[in-house]
Amino acid sequence: MVCRTIARMINAVGIAVLPLTVACEEETVEPVYRLVPVSEWDISVSVSAAGSVEPIRTVEVKSKASGEIFEMRVETGDYARAGELLVQIDPRVPQATLRQAEADLELAQAQLENAQSQLRRSEALYQTESITEQEYDDAKLAVASAQASLVRAERSLEDARIAAEDTDVRSPINGVVIVKNVETGTVITSATQGASGGTILLQMANLDTVQVRTLVDETDIGQILPEMASTITVDAYPNRPFRGRVLKIEPQAEVAQNVTMFPVLVRIPNSDGLLRPGMSCEVEISIGNRRGVLAIPNEALRTERDYASAAGVLGLDPDSVREQLARTRAVASSNRQSEAAARTSEATQRTSTDGSALAARPAAGSGQRMRAVARREPEVSIGNDRVGGDYVVFVTRDGRIQPVPIRTGLTDLNYSEIVSGLTATDTVLVLQSAATTTPSGRSGGGGPPPGPPPR
Repeated sequence: MVCRTIARMINAVGIAVLPLTVACEEETVEPVYRLVPVSEWDISVSVSAAGSVEPIRTVEVKSKASGEIFEMRVETGDYARAGELLVQIDPRVPQATLRQAEADLELAQAQLENAQSQLRRSEALYQTESITEQEYDDAKLAVASAQASLVRAERSLEDARIAAEDTDVRSPINGVVIVKNVETGTVITSATQGASGGTILLQMANLDTVQVRTLVDETDIGQILPEMASTITVDAYPNRPFRGRVLKIEPQAEVAQNVTMFPVLVRIPNSDGLLRPGMSCEVEISIGNRRGVLAIPNEALRTERDYASAAGVLGLDPDSVREQLARTRAVASSNRQSEAAARTSEATQRTSTDGSALAARPAAGSGQRMRAVARREPEVSIGNDRVGGDYVVFVTRDGRIQPVPIRTGLTDLNYSEIVSGLTATDTVLVLQSAATTTPSGRSGGGGPPPGPPPR
């Protein structure tokens, strides 16, 4: 239009501008779409977040005995096995109590023996009517009282022995001392007698396996599943990645800087002891990895809400496109039902055949089937319903533009895996001017350059 206006102005003054006018008449028209063939593509998707290393389980070591610490057997960083002596508390008072309890037990035993002897004499005298019935009953009561005293003495002795043993604080687990709160000479309170819960002497943890706690944005949490492979990198060993797996996703979200995050726990073997509690790290959780799969640009994907506007840009009737998609989906649903019925029939026939074989050879057949089931490895996979979606694309088939419903799988920032709906012979249309749709359902521009994706 600008060139035409300039040409009319120049012609008005009588200058020969035929070549210029002809050149200006050739206006460039931007194409509505570009064609991109369905090609093979390698897609890797992961979620990255910062985290920190922490023990899986931390145990606070306390003492059941009160008193002064006589000896500390461990320091922070020391490894102790379950039952190993860690701390010794002043044993003098418990040992004195134990000796007193032993003496009380001996006295109670002597008193019981004396009461039993007196009862035997009273019984003989009572039979000869030398003593009254009341005196005989008093002798029996003395025996019962002596027996009760003996039981109390035995109980006191057992308590005294336990109290004496409690002065030796032993390791409750196989683990490493990560915190030491007391030193030799510190007076501590008992965990069972003090109202405050007692003095914490040490903190221990088993560091053979550790975990990383990281916060993942809520927009990515839907793609993470337990047992997903993860790679952890710490600043102390930047060139040595550690491998782990997602343990679980906490159900309660946390809000950090107005962003909703979910804690994710990743468990890591730590047999070398290189990972220590409190280390900051970077966690990369592998969502999926596809090699040589059919893929198309994300720009070609249309949702149910915007494929009608894209059809209008391409010069297609939206109502006709809607009817064609409905017919295609009905045919696809019928085909899936037929395939499911065929698989069910085949499985029934196979079960019947196996049953006949087992009936002919019940012992050997049963053993073989049981061993086959026992050797079967568990399958861990990422369902397409977690990482993909249903979309509509426009393709060129038989020289015409046609809408096709498709199912996508794994997707990165540029390309999406094709699960169903397209083949390697198809070519999709990427609109140049209409709004594009990302696999998350949001509109946005950008994308890869024109042409098929490289291998």
